[in-house]
Amino acid sequence: MKVEQIINRALEKVLIGLMGVLVLDVLWQVVSRYLLSSPSSFTDELAGFLLIWVGVLGAAYVTGKNQHLAIDLLKQKVSPNNRRRIDIAINTLVALFALMVMVVGGIWLVITRFQLDVNSAALRMPLGFVYLVMPISGLLIIFYSIVLIINPKKGEA
Repeated sequence: MKVEQIINRALEKVLIGLMGVLVLDVLWQVVSRYLLSSPSSFTDELAGFLLIWVGVLGAAYVTGKNQHLAIDLLKQKVSPNNRRRIDIAINTLVALFALMVMVVGGIWLVITRFQLDVNSAALRMPLGFVYLVMPISGLLIIFYSIVLIINPKKGEA
């Protein structure tokens, strides 16, 4: 099994699990608020954190599937040879953005949150764990961008 397939499957399972927990969390929030008239104190915060993880990891996942949001007007107007060059440039820029902002910036954010001992209000959980998704997703986006540069046919599927 290729490394990419292993990462895809693992990421799919993590995203499915996070979505399942998110659905159960929101369901409990609704039940506790409207049926039990005793709103749960942690569900709103947990839903927000889970949404962050699903959104950012989901962005990495769709990058790997080459289904992310793109404006491809320029690519439609150029020859196939130039289209390949544009794809390489775009994936290189995406990888550089992921490296500088998500990995380097994300690591700084995680480290400083742990050093400053910043905890969430309701869950009392270190916020470093919440922000850990940034460098993880950044590394995944870099990996997928490299795959799309090396294997241009994958981007056309």
